[in-house]
Amino acid sequence: MRTLRPSALLLLVLALPLTQNCAVHQASPGPRSGSQCASSPGSHWLQFFDTVVYGPDIWEPRCIYVSYVDTTPVQGFDSTAATVSVQPRAPWMEQEPPEYWHNLTEEALYQSQSDRKLFRALMKYYGHSKDSEYHTLQKVYGCAVGNNGNFLRGYYQLTYYGYDYIALNEDLSSWTAEGKLAQIFKSVWVEEAEYLRTYLPGDCVKMLRRCLDLGKETLLRSDPPQTYVTRQVRPGGNVTLKCWALNFYPAEITLTWQKAGNNHTQDMEVIETRPAGDGTFQKWAAVVVPSGEELRYTCHVNHEGFPEPLILTWEPPPPNIFLMAIPTGLVLGALVMGAVVTFLIWKKQRARHPPRVTSKAPDFSSHT
Repeated sequence: MRTLRPSALLLLVLALPLTQNCAVHQASPGPRSGSQCASSPGSHWLQFFDTVVYGPDIWEPRCIYVSYVDTTPVQGFDSTAATVSVQPRAPWMEQEPPEYWHNLTEEALYQSQSDRKLFRALMKYYGHSKDSEYHTLQKVYGCAVGNNGNFLRGYYQLTYYGYDYIALNEDLSSWTAEGKLAQIFKSVWVEEAEYLRTYLPGDCVKMLRRCLDLGKETLLRSDPPQTYVTRQVRPGGNVTLKCWALNFYPAEITLTWQKAGNNHTQDMEVIETRPAGDGTFQKWAAVVVPSGEELRYTCHVNHEGFPEPLILTWEPPPPNIFLMAIPTGLVLGALVMGAVVTFLIWKKQRARHPPRVTSKAPDFSSHT
């Protein structure tokens, strides 16, 4: 958790005329989702998600701050919690001393007051009321390091309720903005860019390295995926080959289909990498192919858990030995049963008609 210092943005919004008609801004762009940070193999991200929400059943704007290393939550703050303090979200973060959490809590409390002021000013500018619906202010920012721990890139985004959006460009010196207020912020938000240009490669990276050191057994592990290919017949006669990758970590992985050594993207579907719920991830890529040509297609899986990309093909199931054994078993069973029945009949007849024993008189002629 890191507190960004009070900015000219807050001062500017407070000083703007607050009698504008929000109807002018109804054509503003819609809400943004989270960051679109693409990770490269072996890289790691420290990301901060700061949210302020206000609505009919919330008496004061609620501030929720959560920090992630890659996809693992490491610490969090909730202004409405029973204990208003920054708390560890990962077991290995509990190794940090009490003064670490005390300092972060002080920063979070200060940050929450600053965010509430900015939030209320934005609501007033647009004429929004908390009694009508929920409103949100979202900030997403963070930094990434490579395998060697060196800074790769950083980012910062701020969105208010879908009306305004401003993001720091990759050069960490300029802004991209959408929305009337965001355009104004872009022209005056110079000091903020200078601050972030120092913070993201500096303190942000230091915290990320510290987290990677504390949680190395979890964050730096490499679990290769369990892989296989399935086949499903489609109504039109074609078949769908689906390449599965399960139970892998970290989340960075690529699944591609090839035909005769060339990348095949036609009729292909790839889902986003999804958490499995146990700390690992899963993903699949499907391709539609003509029936009978399945073996011409190969799935290529690239994950840091493999020394080199894994190549998979669909494997026709082997003949079912059990089904093949059924006719043989029936024949053998019939033979055995016939032999048993024959033996029983023979034994029964023998019991009814025992063989006659003929006594032969001794021959004394040789002794006369």
